[in-house]
Amino acid sequence: VQLQASGGGLVQPGGSLRLSCAASGFRFDNYAIAWLRQVPGKEREGVSMISKSGGSIFYLDSVKGRFTISRDNAKNTVYLQMNSLKSEDTAVYYCATDRTLEGIIREFGLRTVGMMGQLDYDYWGQGTQVTVSS
Repeated sequence: VQLQASGGGLVQPGGSLRLSCAASGFRFDNYAIAWLRQVPGKEREGVSMISKSGGSIFYLDSVKGRFTISRDNAKNTVYLQMNSLKSEDTAVYYCATDRTLEGIIREFGLRTVGMMGQLDYDYWGQGTQVTVSS
């Protein structure tokens, strides 16, 4: 199982980036995928999650309206389009998945938002740095 995150970089406040998470080695269209971010010294945050079909999507409140998650199951890839970036979005961004995510989405619905950052994920991408600075 492999997740490969890419697309990070340095961008000015108000700018945009698109992160990609390319998956291999497992049945991608059977798994929900999450994006998380980590700043040194701070708790990990769950940024967004998308169900296996793309029919259920969740966002951290602070990114709602600015970030858009999507997936292309034919390409085994999940995207995170980040617009109107702010300095507080600076972090290392990871994609991750776990076999339990679909069940969590079904059971908890919108409460999944508050759980994203604390879940135990089986598989992680290597992380991509996003720096928002002028």
